[in-house]
Amino acid sequence: MKILIFGIGGVGGYFGGKLAQAGFNVTMIARGKHLEEINKNGLEVESINGDFKVKPYLATDNLAEVPTPDLVILGVKSWQIQEVANRLKPIISAETIILPLQNGANNVEKILEILPKRNVLAGLCHIVSFVERPGKIKHVSFEPRITFGEIDNSSSERIQRLKSVFEKAGITNFNPENIQLEIWKKFLFITTISGLGGLTRVSIDKIRESEYLYDLLLKTAQEIKLVANAKGIPLAEEHLEKAFEIVQNQPPGTTASTQRDIMAGRPSELENFNGFIVKEAEKLGIATPVNKMIYECLLPMEKEARNS
Repeated sequence: MKILIFGIGGVGGYFGGKLAQAGFNVTMIARGKHLEEINKNGLEVESINGDFKVKPYLATDNLAEVPTPDLVILGVKSWQIQEVANRLKPIISAETIILPLQNGANNVEKILEILPKRNVLAGLCHIVSFVERPGKIKHVSFEPRITFGEIDNSSSERIQRLKSVFEKAGITNFNPENIQLEIWKKFLFITTISGLGGLTRVSIDKIRESEYLYDLLLKTAQEIKLVANAKGIPLAEEHLEKAFEIVQNQPPGTTASTQRDIMAGRPSELENFNGFIVKEAEKLGIATPVNKMIYECLLPMEKEARNS
């Protein structure tokens, strides 16, 4: 199987590294010094599950060099997904599988505006990892897992084929009954912590210590649940409780990737997180005052980051 990993950040780097380590034909799309280092010395992964180093079949920033892939794993940010889908158009076949692992609730819809439905699966992942320096990925938290499925939740031969690929690579994977629900469960958690984390600029444990901030976290999550339910997603109270168990169990110093982008002055997934909730809520006639406050407070910084 020819596998293309588009974006070698914390997610693409870790999972792409595991697939390359298992002997699959893996091409990595990276750029700048990160790409230079991968081509020179390979990709190094420091992980709580054991360190490893791999040399991919090909690492490049030029899609014209890439053979038609059987599987494309999207490791870019959600705000980059449509640009990437357009770039993939010339190199995919009718049989190519596109698997997005981005945070966000509407990534599949964005891809389907550009690529045929037959090519696209729905997916997400659980991992806390990042580029520590060019050529090196650091995995610091969560047992890495890929959750994926057909958009309509049907069973298929290609789902079983992908399960076999991930299992050969030692990647924990899950094919749920309702992939949309799983996407929203992850979205609930990541959106709840990312926006407020970016606004306060402190780690999750510091937010937990403040009764006021913790209450804001809870209200953010409750608003997300309201929007999900109005859209027909069966997000339940038990899913909120589970999300907050995860919040409670995060080690000191933990931050979300979007929060780190905001704090570093980089473009972030704000529009796809709190911004998405605010705009969907307005369409549905639902009040989301906490998400709106977070979104509006961070929006000037987001605009500045995108214009710099």
